[in-house]
Amino acid sequence: MQKALSAVHSFHRDQHYIIADNKIQIVDEFTGRVMPDRTWERGLHQMIEAKEGAEITGQRRTLAQMTYQRFFRRYLLLCGMTGTAKEVEPELRRVYDLAITRIPTHKPIGRIRLPDTCFAQDSVRWEAVAARAASLAASGRAVLVGTRSVEASETLSQCFTAQGVAHTVLNARQDKSEADVVEDAGTAGRITVATNMAGRGTDIKPDAAALAAGGLHVILTEFHESARVDRQLFGRSARQGQVGSVEAYVAQTDTLFKRYAPVLTKVLSPVLVTESAVGKTMVRLLARYAQGKAERHTRGERLKTVKQDRKLQESMGFCGKRLNYHGSYAFLHSSTCQARSLFYVMLEFTY
Repeated sequence: MQKALSAVHSFHRDQHYIIADNKIQIVDEFTGRVMPDRTWERGLHQMIEAKEGAEITGQRRTLAQMTYQRFFRRYLLLCGMTGTAKEVEPELRRVYDLAITRIPTHKPIGRIRLPDTCFAQDSVRWEAVAARAASLAASGRAVLVGTRSVEASETLSQCFTAQGVAHTVLNARQDKSEADVVEDAGTAGRITVATNMAGRGTDIKPDAAALAAGGLHVILTEFHESARVDRQLFGRSARQGQVGSVEAYVAQTDTLFKRYAPVLTKVLSPVLVTESAVGKTMVRLLARYAQGKAERHTRGERLKTVKQDRKLQESMGFCGKRLNYHGSYAFLHSSTCQARSLFYVMLEFTY
């Protein structure tokens, strides 16, 4: 019953998953990409298949599992590189004992962050985004519009189609042509609507005409729970010292505001939708507050997982300890279930 309720109310089509070839395919919320070989466990995947009328697949049996934190800590040498590690520096130090070294950009950043704009309703937001993107493209700019879900990207695409504006959509349904679409997204007058996968692994290089008009302009249409994801989207613009600009067009009904700042959003509602400098400043501050609350929650969940891992390891580990029963002894150097079973068998034998 719990899995059925979760499938109906907590997992949404074109946001958490898509249907392709009559099969449920999970969509990674952070990248927007499909994970075709992944399934939800303990019957949840089959519940969602039944909900959507898709082919019911057999359950996969989990033979062993390990958290990402425990997996990466098993490496003797561990390092990495990312453009958004500074925000999670305390967690990386606590979990992996890794320090962060900040490397300055090769060239000065020419990106311009324009004021954020907030709307009362979704429909108004999408119409405004379509009009803004069309206006910028008409002036010779290359425009990239980032959305949080497949459903949002297709809703915006319908607005462009209704206005007769040429555009390209890139989401989990078209991920096979991702590199080609992103590579052409820098063409002057081109509008590209993409989920969070935009530009990952492929640079968006504005052509000479687009650079002369002001470079690539990125429009964020909904703040993510993690500010790192938003920064990755904004980072598509003005790379290697080029010109470019970014801005956010959001709505009060967005998931981030409803889930992590419902009362504050309601109180500030009359101010948020105004065109005044105060209203635009409040939108930025509200987003920071809600994202901070969301990130504290997810960080707490990850640290809780680390604590459970350590507790499990301590309860199962017999590392190097000498066991002596009636003259018999052995050394166990593993904390796996197989070692625990061996320990129980040895006790039976010696007794």
